[in-house]
Amino acid sequence: MINITLPDGSVRQYDKGISSMQIAQSISEGLARNVLAAEVDGQVWDASRPIEQDAHVKLLTWNDADGKSTFWHSSAHLMAEALEALYPGTKFGIGPAIETGFYYDVDFGDKVLSSDEFKQIEDKMIELAKTKEEYIRKPVSKADAIEYFTEKGDEYKLDLIKDLPDGAITFYSQGNFTDLCRGPHIPNTGFIKAVKLMSLAGAYWRGDETRKQLTRIYGVTFPKASELTEYLHMIEEAKKRDHRKLGKELELFAFSEKVGMGLPLWLPKGTALRERLVNFLQKAQVKAGYEQVITPHIGHKNLYVTSGHYEKYGADSFQPIKTPQEGEEFFLKPMNCPHHCEIYKTKPRSYKDLPVRFAEFGTVYRYEQSGELHGLTRVRGFTQDDAHLFCRPDQVKDEFKKVIDLVLYVFKALGFENYTAQVSLRDPENKAKYIGTDENWALAESAIIEAAAEKGLTTVVELGEAAFYGPKLDFMVKDALGRKWQLGTIQVDYNLPERFELEYTGSDNQKHRPVMIHRAPFGSMERFIAVLIEHCAGNFPLWLSPEQFIILPISEKYEEYAKKVSDILKDSDICGLIDFRDEKIGRKIRDAEVKKIPYMLVVGEKEAAEGLVSVRKHGTGDLGSMSIEDFKEQITKEITV
Repeated sequence: MINITLPDGSVRQYDKGISSMQIAQSISEGLARNVLAAEVDGQVWDASRPIEQDAHVKLLTWNDADGKSTFWHSSAHLMAEALEALYPGTKFGIGPAIETGFYYDVDFGDKVLSSDEFKQIEDKMIELAKTKEEYIRKPVSKADAIEYFTEKGDEYKLDLIKDLPDGAITFYSQGNFTDLCRGPHIPNTGFIKAVKLMSLAGAYWRGDETRKQLTRIYGVTFPKASELTEYLHMIEEAKKRDHRKLGKELELFAFSEKVGMGLPLWLPKGTALRERLVNFLQKAQVKAGYEQVITPHIGHKNLYVTSGHYEKYGADSFQPIKTPQEGEEFFLKPMNCPHHCEIYKTKPRSYKDLPVRFAEFGTVYRYEQSGELHGLTRVRGFTQDDAHLFCRPDQVKDEFKKVIDLVLYVFKALGFENYTAQVSLRDPENKAKYIGTDENWALAESAIIEAAAEKGLTTVVELGEAAFYGPKLDFMVKDALGRKWQLGTIQVDYNLPERFELEYTGSDNQKHRPVMIHRAPFGSMERFIAVLIEHCAGNFPLWLSPEQFIILPISEKYEEYAKKVSDILKDSDICGLIDFRDEKIGRKIRDAEVKKIPYMLVVGEKEAAEGLVSVRKHGTGDLGSMSIEDFKEQITKEITV
């Protein structure tokens, strides 16, 4: 007998060799019908795979991320089976699950696949799925694997096999299709009820531009047809909310090839939006005891050698800036933290001075390949709402909790209510990726875990997601469409203070190392604004709107009165404009709605005579007439954060 520990802590005894599916059946037939795979001692397994020793087991369904990933990876195999049936001689590269479904890189030989053929492939996949063929795992020797794919003439699988150790190779088969694969897979193809192929792209084999370009087919599948319908609706809604589309329509930002790819130009309205976000956070930071600093856009190479950034990222950064002085090199600033370390060192520090909190909206530059650039979410120059706190070891947890409070204050003010805190730790199996001692990593990781628990955060733990110098707490936010974004991060760092030899004088009159906390509630201004645009579909909270009102005179006769109303509102720091165009009032209202301006103030003969404005609210309609003072009072309350 073996002991199986379930997620609720209960322990059940079973015969050695029992499968996760059999465990599910012993609990409930209803549960068993929904099990896709299982997590056994932290590894995802096929639900049919025998368990030979005591283990912790979590049964995975569509509602689990690993269950969904297994479902989509199995769907990639189903698509490959359909392709092989429809286009004999097709060869296959890799077919992983991704966050939004799956893809497979395929070599069709001389054939060029068209999206017009998607329906035929989808129908074949559904036909094969209905056979409910099992996904069967089979360990094979390296020699047998080579022999199989040599006979099949698939050079891509042979290329993958050569890097695999003998004894660690498995095949998976379903129906008439066999693939080289580690797995895991769902029990059978029958779980796949709805299929949609999404797009085609080119992909060089193994990302090497000197090798053959394969056809990458993206797809998504679901266990219910209704879920596919919902997903496609969400895709259409996402297109309407695309920050690149709305950014252009609302005149927020632009890109210019002459300026350079990935370097956004902030237009007046976008700058107004951005500055309001900056002012909002600066005000909160002053209350929290932060001091504002400014650092240069470049730094000497030695600065980043000292910090460790050059060793880790130097090859992927912008090329160094050389000066007339031989051997002197500068880099565009990739990080603000080394500069802040040098500010800390400008004078002696006592234990009574700590914590010291330096904040900067610092622009940094990182080279991204052109194919990876995407609107404001992936750029080459961006501004971080960066701050670095230098504190004593006994202050770390309390300071960390205060930063959590600040992040949650930002989220609440901007309507991000659905979030999870991800505890990003070092990969214990690959410590070479990181700097610093095991002792300091243990201290930093425990501080984050305890602080998050004491603040009552819903957390998930991810190994291998830490920064190279320390663990972190990343806030994963869901937007209005349910998409997940990483916004806001807090990191504990014992290593940079060591590398920069930072010190403070303790109560014992001895020198000690401070601990450093890195934090950025927005993350980067560019990415945060992109997510915000898509979250609210361009309908910003009133306090953030670049234009909070627009005055619509019915005719030229009332333009002077419109100017008077505008001046009164602007004197109270309420921002807006007047539509002076010679257009009918209906057209002016429609255009203001398209521009998503929160309030429209229609003025004509009655309004001018009685000192009124006729108020319309974007997306709501007519609110009736009111005095200028009453409107000013109403809008002032709304824009107070």
